[in-house]
Amino acid sequence: MTEGRPSTAGSASLWERDAEIATVTAALDGLCADRTSAGNLLVFRGEAGLGKTALLAETRRIAERRGCAVWSARGGETLRSVPFNVVRQLLQPALMSLLPEEAREYLGDWYDIAGPALGIVDPGEGSVDPQYVCDGLVAAVRRLARREWPLVLLVDDAHWADQETLRWLAAFAERLDDLPVLVVVARRPAEVNGESARLLEAVAGAAGRPVSNLSALTPDATAGLTRATVGRQADDPFCREVWAVTGGNPYDTVELLAKVQDSELQPVEARAAELRALNRSARGGGLVDRLKGLGIEATRFAWAAAILGTGISVDIVARLASMPATTAERSAELLCTARILTEPDPAVGEADAGDLEFVHPLIASAVYDSIPPGVCTAMHGIAAQIVTETGRGAAEASRHLLKVHPDDDEELVEQLREAAREHLAVGAPDAARRCLERALREPPRPEVHARVLYELGRATLLTAPAVTVEHLQNALAISGLSADERVDAVVRLSQALIHNDQLEEAVRTVEAEAARHATGPVKLRLQAVQFMWEGIHGETVSPERSRRLAELAATCTGRDNSERALLILRGFDAMTHGESAEEILQLCDRALVNGRLAPGLGWTDGEWGIELLMMLGSAYTYADRLDRAESLFAEALRAYTGAGWRGGHLSLANAFLGLAYRRQGRLKDAESTLREALALAERVGRGLPLYWSATCGLVDTLLARGQTSEAWSIAEQYGFAPPYPSTIVLPDIRSVRGRLLIAVGRTGEGINELEAAEKTAVSRGGHNPVLSPWSIDLAKALAGQDPARAARLAADARRQAERFGTDTAIGEALRCAAALETGQRAVGLAAQAVAYLEASPCQYEHAAARVEYGIATRSTTELNRGLALARSCGADGLAAKAREVLETGRGLH
Repeated sequence: MTEGRPSTAGSASLWERDAEIATVTAALDGLCADRTSAGNLLVFRGEAGLGKTALLAETRRIAERRGCAVWSARGGETLRSVPFNVVRQLLQPALMSLLPEEAREYLGDWYDIAGPALGIVDPGEGSVDPQYVCDGLVAAVRRLARREWPLVLLVDDAHWADQETLRWLAAFAERLDDLPVLVVVARRPAEVNGESARLLEAVAGAAGRPVSNLSALTPDATAGLTRATVGRQADDPFCREVWAVTGGNPYDTVELLAKVQDSELQPVEARAAELRALNRSARGGGLVDRLKGLGIEATRFAWAAAILGTGISVDIVARLASMPATTAERSAELLCTARILTEPDPAVGEADAGDLEFVHPLIASAVYDSIPPGVCTAMHGIAAQIVTETGRGAAEASRHLLKVHPDDDEELVEQLREAAREHLAVGAPDAARRCLERALREPPRPEVHARVLYELGRATLLTAPAVTVEHLQNALAISGLSADERVDAVVRLSQALIHNDQLEEAVRTVEAEAARHATGPVKLRLQAVQFMWEGIHGETVSPERSRRLAELAATCTGRDNSERALLILRGFDAMTHGESAEEILQLCDRALVNGRLAPGLGWTDGEWGIELLMMLGSAYTYADRLDRAESLFAEALRAYTGAGWRGGHLSLANAFLGLAYRRQGRLKDAESTLREALALAERVGRGLPLYWSATCGLVDTLLARGQTSEAWSIAEQYGFAPPYPSTIVLPDIRSVRGRLLIAVGRTGEGINELEAAEKTAVSRGGHNPVLSPWSIDLAKALAGQDPARAARLAADARRQAERFGTDTAIGEALRCAAALETGQRAVGLAAQAVAYLEASPCQYEHAAARVEYGIATRSTTELNRGLALARSCGADGLAAKAREVLETGRGLH
């Protein structure tokens, strides 16, 4: 570009951009070559005025010349608080071309999830999981993109994009491998921090190539541009001074040269000293002075335009600036002539007739910053009123309301509360949080204050548990909540404290609230919540707690959900301690209504939460009612998918469904489901209980499949090692870790891990040998070095199993006993193990018992039966073991 000089000054920003344009061209070559080609992502970074927008405009020109569809969007400095603003802009061409029924067909199951965020579907009531909305947007764009090949997506000023769009963009950028789309992102190097900065870095990291950093023009390029603009007579000293004054910034250079032409300044060395004064008038204070020179009406028009930021039309600006239409039209003409405002480029996207925009974001920023504070807040207030009067809703008005000075305005508080509800309904909890925090500064009336704190606490529960704790504690410390709201606030506060790793405080909070109530349903509910948190967090489980829970549950018949919750909790507690499986099933069945979850106790009902139903399903799982466990967890998966809960809830549903599959012996299904659970848990955050559940279940399943190396790799990759969470993890975390260590040859460490599991079981007052099979694994590990202790452990495991009473528990204990014996004693025990496990729903354990019995008896028939079972389970290691014995054939009959 420096040698082939641009023909006009308007292309100044493309001088010395040969390398960047070559990169774009190569990416377009790949995109257009094959409909099955992989996607590509380019990120251009540069300071304001270095030509990012011009580079994206050139990308559009080249792409459209080659027959590509081009969708574009741009962040705005004053629009960062508007959720999904940029992604809505980006999809506008596609959405505008579709009828509602066509949009539903293209978006499929994601229509009702992504539609509200895109503004094409009315939102429902309540909150939507932001992660699920993000996934829905990714799926929606992917489906639309396949319809539009070859497609180019341009995102300008990404540093000013709203956080919801950046979350989508980061997720979308990671999934371009199988999607023929070119995404080009332009941003400034600074301007953002916190979560937005992290998301922008994630976008850059997904590009798979270094970010292209734009540089300023060299002195030679500046000289070429100067002569192309003001004439060849511009001498070298003048050209060098242009470069020195502007620093080679293309935008500043163009603006300065325009001033040179306007002032008819001769481009010679003798006049070069005047360039600095001219340059000051183009930016910052100089621009403001130039704006004032256009008159008060033009200045107010520019202020109003800066307040709006987008959708700048003469009639709306006239209302906002309180000026007659003719004055507004004259002001718009003056501002366009002065190169402050301009008509949108039709090539960039559709705009309403008469719309205007600022020539450059630098000008928009300078104008906005020049508005006197009192005028600025007043104009934002008027703008909010205009938005509300035109029926565009509280959420759209909220970006203006956030800028209004606090003034004890009851109506403003209610508008912000309504805006928060609208934001939550489309999956934008951060936007809801900003509205409610601003409402608190108004401040609300005393009788409303507690409700605003309560709503704020609910809004931040998924994204900021520590903040939720503060708001809900404050709400509970003052009057204003109804009785139902207060109890709900206490329960949600306890949930937030749990997520914030403050278990003891969570238990004390619920216990204190329960003490305030007389005996009845409310007190019973709070007691159930307290027992639930204690039951999930194993460090608080003790024989005394179990006794108190058993006494309370004994009074319950299941007539309401509080009683049903206590029955579930008692059943789960009995299961973890290895009490009678028959009694456990009776307790769990009494918690159901005609074999189904009671109304108000469903997976998406907010009163009790996911933990209680996971306990119910787990009790069924380990009490050998795997049919009921699978049904419950599959129902959870359907409920969360249908409700749009894509984060931690869906991860746990997959993890526990995978657990049911693992217990059934459907090892391939278990592995795929647990991998999905782990992928979802990764998005929510490492270290949370759901993350441990997915990782532990996957490692356990891979060990059952005989894939020891892969199990170890997963453990290493996902940090499956001490320190462990205080929560109970299913399957038992120390038992699985100990078995893994022994499998990879680190027997001493494995024994230490299993002995730690033994100590934990003692402190809790007993254990279930199926849920926590440390005694069986430890007995086998010690058989060679300490046979007496191994025998004691095996005998204890058998006693525990017979107390629990399931076929699986007894069969597994007999397998262990057989492994420690020899001769006919071993054969007899192995035969008993087969008999019990044949009646068990756990087919992997049955297959293992068959193979072991076949080896003990040297029976080809039994080995072949075991081999067939192992294959049907997906137990590759066990199948290989059976094949090896069959192929050698020595001593078989």
